[in-house]
Amino acid sequence: MNSNLDLISIGDASIDVFMSPTESEMLCQLDDKKSLICFSYGDKIPVKSLEFSTGGNAANNAVGVTRMGLKVAIVLTVGDDNVGGLITDKLKSEGVLMDYVTKQSGTGSNYSTVINYSGERTIFVYHAPRTYEFPAYLPPSPWAYLTSMGENFSPFYKRVVDWLERNSQVKLAFNPGSYQIRADRKELESVLARTEVIFVNREEAGKITGADISEGKEKELLSALREAGPKIAVITDGGNGSIVYDGTKYIKAGVLPVDAYERTGAGDAFGSGCLSAIIKNKPLDEALIWGTLNSASVIGYVGPQKGLLKESDIEVWKERYVSSGVKVEEF
Repeated sequence: MNSNLDLISIGDASIDVFMSPTESEMLCQLDDKKSLICFSYGDKIPVKSLEFSTGGNAANNAVGVTRMGLKVAIVLTVGDDNVGGLITDKLKSEGVLMDYVTKQSGTGSNYSTVINYSGERTIFVYHAPRTYEFPAYLPPSPWAYLTSMGENFSPFYKRVVDWLERNSQVKLAFNPGSYQIRADRKELESVLARTEVIFVNREEAGKITGADISEGKEKELLSALREAGPKIAVITDGGNGSIVYDGTKYIKAGVLPVDAYERTGAGDAFGSGCLSAIIKNKPLDEALIWGTLNSASVIGYVGPQKGLLKESDIEVWKERYVSSGVKVEEF
């Protein structure tokens, strides 16, 4: 088996279709309080571009970390349909190891339709009904990445925790999804207790901890998140950048000023870039930069994976980061 793995990514994957409708066919209202995108009922809407991509948090992470030169396997349950085949073929072509993927008979696979408008996206998500299957054998690796799964995630998460308890040398990176954030906090306590580094956005951090997420409360929010279990708390905050706390230092990094073509996968790109740097024993300020650069690259393309950087790209992008005047500093 693959005893020299750097990371095992555990979660879900999908096929995503990205549609850019003709803007003249849409009614769009954008403001600070409520933004709406509307189509005429019963109409056929022309689409000016159509692209397909593998998506899902675990798949995006696995591809992102693999491109950074690390050896990654994915733990995944897919259906026995054509979509499941497309998912596994694409991940295999990226160099992700597929030894622990289960194809579940009689089930479908996850699928999303993404409407792209003015750099922002509206996503229709289909989570195929399924029971997640934990591999009969999963070797230990230096790191594991646990992320979003559908509403039946709880029994599977317990299996993950059991595996972590049997393999105490494995460091866990945790990126909860919407079902996990909405779940009772008790369902996550055992995972949080085993987490080395957590990746969440500002709102998710508030929901997990119950802490104040208002401006100026960043240190308190990071501290509350770390007190929930993780040794390193990383919070992304859109255009405000990212912040991290490891129990000794609070660090913040700004975003690279680039225009977004399509934002799907920005958070996953940040996570895979940041985690790759951590796995490679880079300091936390450097890890925030890697995440920021990866995210800035991804939003210049359609889909969550096309713009993912390789490690050889980092130095060129860092020059852009420095020349733009963006800072990474303690606060």
